[in-house]
Amino acid sequence: MASTYASDLVIDLSGQWRLASAEGDHATTMTIPGDVHTALHEASIIPDPYFGRNENDVQWVAHRDWIIERRFTVDEVDADWYLDIDNLDTVAVVFVNDVPVLAADNCFRRYRPDVSSALQPGENVIRIHFHSSIKAGADRQAAQPFYVPYHPGNSPIPNGNLLRKPQCHFGWDWNIAIAPLGLYGNIMLRRLETARIEHVTTTQHHKDGGVELHVEVTLHAAQPASLPVHLSLGDERLRLDCGVSAGKTVIRHVFFVENPKLWWPAGSGEQALYTLSVELPDETMSRQIGLRTVELLTDKDEAGSRFALRVNGREIFCRGANWIPSDALFSLSSAEKTEDLLLSAVEANMNMIRVWGGGFYEPDWFYDLCDRLGLMVWQDFMFACNLYPCTEDFLDNVELEVDYQVKRLASHPSIALWCGDNELVGALNWFEESRNNRDRYLVAYDRLNRTIERALRKAAPSAIWWPSSPASGYLDYGDAWHADGSGDMHYWSVWHENKSFDDYRTVRPRFCSEFGFQSYTSMPIIRTYADNKDMNIASPVIELHQKNAGGNERIAGTMFRYFRFPKDFENFVYVSQVQQALAIKTAVEYWRSLKPHCMGTLYWQLNDTWPVASWSSLDYGGSWKALHYAARRFFQPVAVSAVPSEDGQSVCFSMVNDTLDDVEIDMNIFALALDGVRIPLKSASGTCGPDAASLFTEIDLDQIPAGAMLSWNFIASNGMLGEGHHVRDTYKALDLRPSGLSHQVTALDNGDFEVEVEAQGLALFVMVEADIAGRYSDNLFDLAAGESRRIVFSPSDKSQTAKPSFKLFDLYTSQSQA
Repeated sequence: MASTYASDLVIDLSGQWRLASAEGDHATTMTIPGDVHTALHEASIIPDPYFGRNENDVQWVAHRDWIIERRFTVDEVDADWYLDIDNLDTVAVVFVNDVPVLAADNCFRRYRPDVSSALQPGENVIRIHFHSSIKAGADRQAAQPFYVPYHPGNSPIPNGNLLRKPQCHFGWDWNIAIAPLGLYGNIMLRRLETARIEHVTTTQHHKDGGVELHVEVTLHAAQPASLPVHLSLGDERLRLDCGVSAGKTVIRHVFFVENPKLWWPAGSGEQALYTLSVELPDETMSRQIGLRTVELLTDKDEAGSRFALRVNGREIFCRGANWIPSDALFSLSSAEKTEDLLLSAVEANMNMIRVWGGGFYEPDWFYDLCDRLGLMVWQDFMFACNLYPCTEDFLDNVELEVDYQVKRLASHPSIALWCGDNELVGALNWFEESRNNRDRYLVAYDRLNRTIERALRKAAPSAIWWPSSPASGYLDYGDAWHADGSGDMHYWSVWHENKSFDDYRTVRPRFCSEFGFQSYTSMPIIRTYADNKDMNIASPVIELHQKNAGGNERIAGTMFRYFRFPKDFENFVYVSQVQQALAIKTAVEYWRSLKPHCMGTLYWQLNDTWPVASWSSLDYGGSWKALHYAARRFFQPVAVSAVPSEDGQSVCFSMVNDTLDDVEIDMNIFALALDGVRIPLKSASGTCGPDAASLFTEIDLDQIPAGAMLSWNFIASNGMLGEGHHVRDTYKALDLRPSGLSHQVTALDNGDFEVEVEAQGLALFVMVEADIAGRYSDNLFDLAAGESRRIVFSPSDKSQTAKPSFKLFDLYTSQSQA
């Protein structure tokens, strides 16, 4: 959604403001939109919060109140003026010429206070007083009729659940805990001439070979008036002469689109978009409209009940990941960085992301990007992993938040589903208070959940509602972490319960919306926050950049289970990424083979908010970890899944086809000896129908010579291809021999570099790593003896002319050698 205004009616107040603590010290400048921590760091008042153990040294910032101030000029004050503010974080009072005009306490609302009486001719002063969210949370906790627990493991800064603010600002098991504050959206002074646009919402009715697009425009006027309103959709434009009342007026119109071009998710069709515009004499609002139908199928069946999305009459298997804020500090984020992250999702064959409920409702341009890229959005409301108040003032605040956000976003074709919260049902069992008085806290949760649902249904009656994630169904408060028969599932037993990767094959989810396994972030990223002396998994700096309790031990313990221990720190980082990719690949390949029983896998998580060990497949800054290269393969629309039998004596191969056409698949299966020689075992051909998964072939592992492993490659009739291997026991049981890896680098005319990698022996999980940031055309691949592969490295900064230095990793060279 984009809005433009007559220039003489708007004063944009973004830009440079003065910043100081409430006590008057630590004065500097601050760019708005922006956050306080970044401004203090740029002024050298605090160190870089992301480096070393500086997180500990900047805790004092969130305990203080902060004030920002700037001056502006108004020539004509004999008019109706109002401020237009959004993403104000969070408990803040706005003053104009020392007159309080707004007391805000919700980062997720838009505020439009009238400031006419506070203005004076000529120079004016606007001041925003940010109150410490730590103190505000404590004050609100003390005012509750009963204690409202929060998760101390996720939120080392307490009582964030009492505030309508991104919950991950108070920590989380992947985020820095510094409780940032600031103003991240618009702040404008606007003059109300006749009327302004409050909301533009749409609903679609597909019938008779066309689409009725019902448009509802909500206007606000200070007094009764008449004005022309122009509406346009594509090439159709019309004028409505409207009378408006003081306060709210709603204008409705229906466009009919014949032979519409439909919007499809990525990989299923084109992302056709129409432009809808609403024009007033002084304001124009435009938004992208995609014409499509979406349904959530929850039919009962033998296993329980389905959970599948049907778009334009076709069931879509959802392939994707969970999205968290693009940076822990707003000022370090940008539209360009976010677009790169979302493009990486599409390039890894994803068609859905889940906007997780502990961050932000993202800005309009974020969903515009998802519309254009074909990324369906599972949109959580912003409640996560805590319990929440149920007092009237809190619920009233939530209702206004939901109304604003849903009306702002619901017309985006990318938004497929609205979900009430993340893991609040499970949180009822996490705290002594709620375990001892479950009825009280269940009623509190139900009041909140129903408030969200009612506000959603009022703002967007046709929107798809899902009460919580995970949930087995509407008004079902059971354990959706381990029950796989109905609804969506969060399956965390492999990571949090230390079960084997094979355990992923013990569950048959209908839709797994969270599951994950950690790795370390890549060495180039680690070097941005750690000195050479810190390159040890037990160093205080590395431990501080691991926010999940026991996470480093879990990574190391899993490594002992599957691999020989790496010879040094950087190889420890490499093997951690290999095992992360193996874990998620194991889950996705099996669950995709269950289609249509399972119709979605969204792993945790796509991106990082700062440089940290986590479950992400993209490094902080957007580089691809090993998992993301693996995801591009295991999310390929046409793939072959290898599933070992329960007794470990054979491997079944399933064909998976997410396209609309039949595909023929040709496959070659080998025994791969430890000297790197491939021994042909079997060839197979088969046809997989559209939108289907079916058994392809099977091989008995007794056919494989001792000390060898199973390997294969395939090609489909639509050009998609793949490869893989299977180890009967563990990688640590393999007496690997020298791989003899070598590489040649050639500079290309466009600033990229071609890297040719060759192996003399068996090289498993080859990873190429440059000493500068960039993207590889391929990575995390196997080479048999005498094989080579050419990959292209594209530097993020093409202005660098020096040839990068490349380093090769593989499983043999990662191990300590005698």
